[in-house]
Amino acid sequence: TAINFVLALLLIIPIALFIPDQTNTSPYGILLAIISGSITSGLGYTLWYWILPKINITSASIAQLSVPLIAALGGYLFISETLNWQFYIASFLILGGIGLPYLFKK
Repeated sequence: TAINFVLALLLIIPIALFIPDQTNTSPYGILLAIISGSITSGLGYTLWYWILPKINITSASIAQLSVPLIAALGGYLFISETLNWQFYIASFLILGGIGLPYLFKK
């Protein structure tokens, strides 16, 4: 996965040169974003690949489905994003999708 981050960086740098900067970014802020993103991604991938061999493939697949919901709830809890009707519909669909394998278990 580290190579994916490097490839994404190589793709975004030329694009970023042509997009007008409408925010107040500083080299220090960019550095902090890169460091915090790489640390949290590294910790997340480390945890995921440590847990993955300990659970079955079905549980792993179902856990992956919950990521958008967890991210949205994190936005609500940590940066005060609002929850609107789209969130509730998406949550219902996600949780419904997660519940389907349990309803039709062999």
